[in-house]
Amino acid sequence: MRGRMGRPGLMGTMARTAVVAGTATAVAGGVRNHQEQKAAAQQQAAAPAPAAAPSAEGGQDEMIDQLKQLADMKASGILSDEEFEAAKAKVLAG
Repeated sequence: MRGRMGRPGLMGTMARTAVVAGTATAVAGGVRNHQEQKAAAQQQAAAPAPAAAPSAEGGQDEMIDQLKQLADMKASGILSDEEFEAAKAKVLAG
């Protein structure tokens, strides 16, 4: 027996609509999550440095930790190259 030719039936249309809607929801959720992570990273990078400078040894450890954190955010795609360089310059200057 041959399959039906032409337009899909009601079940085929419903299945296709469900796939399209599910894909759109997944993509929109991924984009929203990425935007939220990027905004949080930018807020963290723009936070003012503490007024009192820590001791030289403690300051170097803190600076290294901050640079590692920035590198991790860049590697995960949260920060672009330009954002990473700007944040790195702030850490090294402060």
